[in-house]
Amino acid sequence: MPTSFLEIIELPDGRIALRRAEDEETLVTLEFSGDAKAFLQGYHVEVAKAMLNVGVQMAGRLAEGDFEREEEGPRVLH
Repeated sequence: MPTSFLEIIELPDGRIALRRAEDEETLVTLEFSGDAKAFLQGYHVEVAKAMLNVGVQMAGRLAEGDFEREEEGPRVLH
């Protein structure tokens, strides 16, 4: 992905999205259930920001080749 400024926005329907600042197309969209929003007591936007920040950092590491892939086979995602 080319280097550009990214922004995190809240869409009219309440979803949180990541997009390039100069583009309307979203790259990633996060949607929290009502239960999750209640559990987070209104802090779901902050949690989404943290999730997207880590994702962008990981993408940067992958682009730089600074990440070792796990062995093939079943993967447990936590």
